[in-house]
Amino acid sequence: MSLFKKNYFRRNHMRATAGNSTLSRSHMGNFFVFLFLLIVGSFMALPLIYTLLQSVKPTEELFTYPPKFYVKNPTFDNFKQAAQLAGNLWVPFSRYLFNSLFISVVGTSAYIVVASLAAYPMAKAKKLPGMLFISQLIVWTLLFRAEVTAIPQYIIIAGLGMVNTYWALLLPALAGTFGVFLMRQFMVSAIPDAILEAARIDGANEYSIFWKIAMPCVKPAWMTLIIFTFQGLWSTTGANYIYEESMRMLPNVLSQIAAGGIARAGAGSAVAVIIMIPPIIVFLISQSSVMETMAHSGIK
Repeated sequence: MSLFKKNYFRRNHMRATAGNSTLSRSHMGNFFVFLFLLIVGSFMALPLIYTLLQSVKPTEELFTYPPKFYVKNPTFDNFKQAAQLAGNLWVPFSRYLFNSLFISVVGTSAYIVVASLAAYPMAKAKKLPGMLFISQLIVWTLLFRAEVTAIPQYIIIAGLGMVNTYWALLLPALAGTFGVFLMRQFMVSAIPDAILEAARIDGANEYSIFWKIAMPCVKPAWMTLIIFTFQGLWSTTGANYIYEESMRMLPNVLSQIAAGGIARAGAGSAVAVIIMIPPIIVFLISQSSVMETMAHSGIK
């Protein structure tokens, strides 16, 4: 057999066995990877742990220096004080809670629908004129912070007579472009064009295709968007547009409860824990979809 034939068969054998080879890692390598992830995860959890510890510390331990990551005499008096202060408000505490929950739940649900409806034609309707310009415009709007548009936004809301209404918080949230960008990036790679064409051949209209095919395919994307949107709406104070006491948001009221000096430092720590509980619950429910969404959308 000639040298050429030997090399030819050797290359073919290497190609055939390359697909069957798997990347193996020793037990020691797995241990170091796990140790590295454990260290990084512990470091990222430090703020959460410190906040929880601060909420159960008595007043004399809150201001010790250097700060300690343990509690000598844990107490729940901080939560009791926060509950007492909330019970002495002019408006019932349940009203503030309803305002924040209503804005967060309704705003998040509506934004998922609006962002998905806007992203679907941008991702799959390739023949629409000006679509490239619109896509680039959406990316450019991501560069602007909320402080840049605060004054024009207030002028528009005041001109429309939406001050002291839920619309003052809902409409600006629905106009956000991050969700449109995220959903478009995911739809481009997660929804095969062949499936859409097959549905059209079978007689399905675009609305049926969107709700029955497109939305189930991009479930990880809108589950991830739920996390970001709910967190943003839940933490909003609405102080720029809401002046009526019965319309105020829960974070705004709780921050005022905590702003009472050293005497209310413990209540302030308890308030911080209360505010962060709903976003954590939403994240725990939706966390399995986050990594898949980031891998498809190109966001790091």
